[in-house]
Amino acid sequence: MLFLVIVIPTACTDSRAKSVTVISPVEFQQAIKRNRDLQLVDVRTTEEFRVGHLEDAQNICVTDSDFKAKVKELDKQKPVYVYCRKGGRSAKAAEILLEMGFTEVYDLEGGLANWEAEGRDVSK
Repeated sequence: MLFLVIVIPTACTDSRAKSVTVISPVEFQQAIKRNRDLQLVDVRTTEEFRVGHLEDAQNICVTDSDFKAKVKELDKQKPVYVYCRKGGRSAKAAEILLEMGFTEVYDLEGGLANWEAEGRDVSK
């Protein structure tokens, strides 16, 4: 009987993502190449974005007061891949996205600094 009590609530849980998936630069790059339907978001400031960013990324700064309003325009049913310089701001942005009901949220491990340290290119 205890088994049923544990299984039933698990079977009826919400299908939304419950955590952010942190992935390596290799996995992040493979996902970008493989899935053209994903939403790639650079959560750094506009100034940082201008210096260099990932190709096809859109810039929505997590520290701007209108961050939530801007990300509402994204599709909650499509994967969202976020990054910042080192991973702190993107972790914050990813948690906000989860709270807002996004179903697939991925965060670049170590941010753009890690991406570049592994010899990957950025757009300017």
